[in-house]
Amino acid sequence: MTNKMPAARSAQLEKALQWAKDNEQIRAMLLTSSMVNPDAPVDDFSDLDIEWVIADLPAFLADDSWLSHFGEVVSYIVENEEAFDGRHAMRMVFYADYSKIDFKLYAVDKFVEDTLAEALPEDWDVGYKVLLDKDGLTRHLKPPTYTSVLIRKPSEEHFQWVLNNYWWDLTYVVKCLWREELFYARFMSEQVMRFEHLQHIIEWYIGMQHGWKVTTNKYGRLFKQYLSPELWQRVEATFAGADMQDNWRALEAYAALGRELGMAIAGGLGYHYPAKLDEQVTRYIETVKQMPPKQ
Repeated sequence: MTNKMPAARSAQLEKALQWAKDNEQIRAMLLTSSMVNPDAPVDDFSDLDIEWVIADLPAFLADDSWLSHFGEVVSYIVENEEAFDGRHAMRMVFYADYSKIDFKLYAVDKFVEDTLAEALPEDWDVGYKVLLDKDGLTRHLKPPTYTSVLIRKPSEEHFQWVLNNYWWDLTYVVKCLWREELFYARFMSEQVMRFEHLQHIIEWYIGMQHGWKVTTNKYGRLFKQYLSPELWQRVEATFAGADMQDNWRALEAYAALGRELGMAIAGGLGYHYPAKLDEQVTRYIETVKQMPPKQ
């Protein structure tokens, strides 16, 4: 369907399309996400994201045996349909050939509602291709803009909030390392520090460098592609293993990287950088690191 789709996924998609054509319950079919986004990376492990519009969704959901028509099912996930208020359901399937298909199953009326919305839902705005439409259900679909996932420039208030939390949460890592509480230290450094704070800081830095016209995909998947080799090495330095001294090293790398990127963003956007907070927390890190470990 697209010239960058791996052959195995293309064959699988053709099989799904033929099955949809032959099934009276399925009234329309869309391909979405990376396979139809011109800027998204695609490889042999890329998922197929298929949307089907179903005439009688509750009846269709009563039997999942159709999933095996597209390969040997290893496992699949059923998302809570009540959470979607009858709008759509999900079947995310992992097959024995290591492929994965995410089936999004729409009720007809809810699908039409979404096509008439003022703005495209993100799932469609990142890219879609109509592969089948038996009843003209997609005739009001607007073209994708590919902009809903672009990195957005932060307000100064949001920038200050993230930087304040960045330095604040570093103090939790410090205490945990001194106590040799490895699990809590890693929770704070990996889940909180990395994905609630550092991810945004790196995104803003990259977005600023590229005129706020790029996306780095989910959870920093494309960071390495957009950072210089030297800066990427400094990002890598924030990762650590189980050794306590290695975690102290990574903590200091966190502080240095947050300072470097924070100051660059502040300078580029004309925002204030919290230098006093940086100085005080850095002193705290240095002090606690020199203390004898908790007995």
